[in-house]
Amino acid sequence: FATDNFKAGELIGQWAKAKMGDKAADAKIGFLDLNPSQVSVDYLRDQGFMKGFGIDIKDEKKIGDEDDPRIVGHDVTNGNEQGGRTAMENLLQKDPGINVVYTINEPAAAGAFEALKSVGMQDQAIIVSVDGGCPGVQNVKEGIIGATSMQFPLKMASMGIEAIAAFAKDGTKPQNSEGLDFYNTGVTLITDQPVDGIDSISSEEGLKQCWG
Repeated sequence: FATDNFKAGELIGQWAKAKMGDKAADAKIGFLDLNPSQVSVDYLRDQGFMKGFGIDIKDEKKIGDEDDPRIVGHDVTNGNEQGGRTAMENLLQKDPGINVVYTINEPAAAGAFEALKSVGMQDQAIIVSVDGGCPGVQNVKEGIIGATSMQFPLKMASMGIEAIAAFAKDGTKPQNSEGLDFYNTGVTLITDQPVDGIDSISSEEGLKQCWG
């Protein structure tokens, strides 16, 4: 029982592309990833964003092999706020014109915002993220994060317990979701700036469903 991390990334990529409109063709994108190990949650979210934004993915299990000129660069955050701030500072040194920031999770996104704010550039870039924790959804409400993909860890846990009970009772096993090797518990886009063609809910609705 898990979330489709690739789909989570794809949703925020699609949203960012639609939000930019014609300017997406000349975007300058900074990627704030997890760590150098490139574990599955890291590359799936990263590569999902790329697909959603319209970037040609080379090896979808490898971060950094793409050659799209819109990619300013990648840095790692260790999934925390300080890491996000440092990574954003590093990427701004490479190109101060970054106007789209993909982040592995919402603490990293908060750090990226602080780095941008410290140099008066907080209104320059669209920041997108993944998780759906309550602090992250609150940051959507406050305009710090443009959009985030909400996952449902409590649903994963409860459905897992129910599956164990069902298996213990009569041997029933849960079925994998179509095309996946796990049961997908879903992902929902949270934004207060909806775009045509992409389903989403507002931060106010998201705060009723968030976790943490």
